[in-house]
Amino acid sequence: MLAGTEVKSLRAGRVSLVDAFAQERDGELLLHGLHIAEYGYGSWTNHQPRRTRKLLLRRVEIDRILERLRDGGLTLVPLSMYFANGWAKVELALAQGRRSYDKRQALAERDANREIARAFGQHLKGRRR
Repeated sequence: MLAGTEVKSLRAGRVSLVDAFAQERDGELLLHGLHIAEYGYGSWTNHQPRRTRKLLLRRVEIDRILERLRDGGLTLVPLSMYFANGWAKVELALAQGRRSYDKRQALAERDANREIARAFGQHLKGRRR
């Protein structure tokens, strides 16, 4: 459920899905951590950028998702937001967190790529002289 200024900000592309996730509460799915920037031309009716938003789904869809979530180890995360027939849609996915060894491997890979980029940048700077 979105406020009017939220829809206007979405149409302007001012949304960030980073750190967003969905959780179940009282048989409903709520979207937490989604950042929709305040509408620039809004007044005192502007929305809070990181408020919790209710996802509007059919009961069958909610039950199917909750069944998978209760199996364990999965988190419901938004992948994208788009408009279809005038409705704001959120594409959701069930994701499993990284294991500790996967995290270490990802950190090592990120550090290696950073070192490569730094060395390449220094090489290019040395060429310009």
